[in-house]
Amino acid sequence: MTIKVLDEAENDIANGMLFYEEQKENLGHYFLDSIMSDIESLYIYAKVHVEIKGYYRLLAKRFPFAIYYKVKGECIYIYAVLDCRKNPTWIEHRLQ
Repeated sequence: MTIKVLDEAENDIANGMLFYEEQKENLGHYFLDSIMSDIESLYIYAKVHVEIKGYYRLLAKRFPFAIYYKVKGECIYIYAVLDCRKNPTWIEHRLQ
């Protein structure tokens, strides 16, 4: 299996990293390492997560973020990495 982080998801990760870096120095880097570790866990745990709006949702371990992905053939596509504290309507709209 391969994992492909799509451009929108990369932007989500970058925005999260910038947010946490503004909170405390190096916290943004810790966020990035943590999210990437969660994404890499999909090599083992893909397709075991709850399905929402056609996406599987992996909840990040250390930050209040959710990773939305799909599995097609031998590839895992990461579509979004969203802050769970956002308005649920916004999250639903983002996933459409």
